[in-house]
Amino acid sequence: MTEMKEMKEMKENLFYKRTNAWDALSDAQIKQSKVFNEDYKKFLDISKTEREFVFNTLDVIGKLGFISLKDAYENKQTLQPGDKVYLESNSKTIALAIIGKQPLTEGINMVGSHIDSPRLDLKPLPLYEDNDLAMLKTHYYGGIKKFHWVATPLSIHGVIIKKDGEKVEINIGEEENDPVFVISDILPHLAKDQYAKNLREAIPAENLNVIIGSVPISDEDGADKVKLTVMKLLNEKYGIVEKDFINAEIEIVPSVKAKDVGIDRGLIGAYGHDDRICSYTGLKALLNAGLCSKTTLLYLSDKEEIGSVGNTGAQSDFLEYFVSLIYSLTTEKSNDLDIKDIMYKSVMLSGDVNAAFDPNHKGAFESNNSTYLGRGVGIMKYTGSGGKGGASDASSELMYKITKLMDDNEIIWQIGELGKVDQGGGGTIAKFAAKLGIEVVDVGIPLLNMHAPFELASKVDIYMCYLCFKVFFESL
Repeated sequence: MTEMKEMKEMKENLFYKRTNAWDALSDAQIKQSKVFNEDYKKFLDISKTEREFVFNTLDVIGKLGFISLKDAYENKQTLQPGDKVYLESNSKTIALAIIGKQPLTEGINMVGSHIDSPRLDLKPLPLYEDNDLAMLKTHYYGGIKKFHWVATPLSIHGVIIKKDGEKVEINIGEEENDPVFVISDILPHLAKDQYAKNLREAIPAENLNVIIGSVPISDEDGADKVKLTVMKLLNEKYGIVEKDFINAEIEIVPSVKAKDVGIDRGLIGAYGHDDRICSYTGLKALLNAGLCSKTTLLYLSDKEEIGSVGNTGAQSDFLEYFVSLIYSLTTEKSNDLDIKDIMYKSVMLSGDVNAAFDPNHKGAFESNNSTYLGRGVGIMKYTGSGGKGGASDASSELMYKITKLMDDNEIIWQIGELGKVDQGGGGTIAKFAAKLGIEVVDVGIPLLNMHAPFELASKVDIYMCYLCFKVFFESL
């Protein structure tokens, strides 16, 4: 009996063991988690594009005393500890910071994530008619399974710049009485040719055409009568003509709302968890951490799903520009070497989702090194594919610092990687932060159905991620 007890104690002391976070939460924390996740669902429902996320973030921080960093720079305003600043670019990326008690030269505690998600974009001239149906041509954005997007309700979001320069915002398919849109799929009775193809080829990209209308305009002879109906309605509501589509950014996204999943309501199903889930938890953590020892910074980038390219992606110099502006307003003398030194002394948690172990697809995962729903926030030491190709690989020193911080603050966390080594892989913005000299590690929330129109996350993991980001801002 004594030997069995000793063996049990030895295992507890020597073995790594994951914890189901639900078991670790107190009743009070479960209540707090419930409130947090209800607010998250509401924010997600109104933030289905990167532009909407930026707009809603500005709405939140505008009530909390944040000021435009550009305005502060133009007014030569000296920033003091506790000052709150932001900078946005092209309405698709934004950075926020709260000036800390220590000089910026001591480094910055950063959380970086991205606010774009896989979707369908309209082509420059999308509208056409085919056999009495008006259709919209699309170009898919990011890594999607194309067959997910057929025969599912869709909504239209975006902006159009008219000939006179007026910007028109479009949002159709989200309200209860709004129409929705759909991409047709071949019926199983006639799907012989489709069944003969592999999943990647079963739905050609050029078949992702959205049905937008079916009623021909009355008292009109000739072709394109349904297309004319559609343009007439769009012109009456928005004042646009077909040429205006060229000056547009229109996204097709699922019209589904964020919903509780499971009879126990332990999961949230929604479009856009990847990666607005880490962006939202990072936002709430920054705001609730308040004034900290070091300056705290949240960087929400665009274009991650297509390689973090462009002037709103993490490969741009936006983050460095933001830090440079802050530094110029906190010191009398600044130079490029100072900025580089600040970056090398800074730490970032790259907030991005990771793949949860899927019981329906066990063969794609190595169970000992996977993350699981409900077992807390996930840490990925490295990303990449195959032999860590394209990875950012965190140092042992940083891993110790972060895992100790989590343990000391009773944050439930787990370690994992993205599936079996030769199965595939993926990347985050971490490697672009690392290029600037920032110490960085990926920390985020495990998902099922990643990149699908309806992704799944555990409420307890979401809450743990928020607590993780908050103690990181406050303690490190």
